[in-house]
Amino acid sequence: EVQLVESGGGLVQPGGSLRLSCAASGFTFGAYAMSWARQAPGKGLEWVSHINSGSNNPNYADSVKGRFFISRDNAKNTLYLQMNSLKPEDTAVYYCAISGAFDTRGQGTQVTVSS
Repeated sequence: EVQLVESGGGLVQPGGSLRLSCAASGFTFGAYAMSWARQAPGKGLEWVSHINSGSNNPNYADSVKGRFFISRDNAKNTLYLQMNSLKPEDTAVYYCAISGAFDTRGQGTQVTVSS
């Protein structure tokens, strides 16, 4: 059974940084491309970033490009999202998922950007 557990969220001031983690189990993590997505209050799920199994050619939504950086450690079965220069509009619940299968996402971690 696929299990993904997101952590690292919290309250941060505009311009601040956070690093999210996603611990994976129940599948061969290193064989799958992974993604981060987010859902802001009252809005639908928004794709944020994607990384393939070999950590090559990460992709980002235009709204986060140059500020967010995705990475993974296949030895630790963990996916990361480094978020810098955070803005109030980045406030959302952040999820990790197997790319193309967002029904595998975990419970999410709340990120609130506010002064």
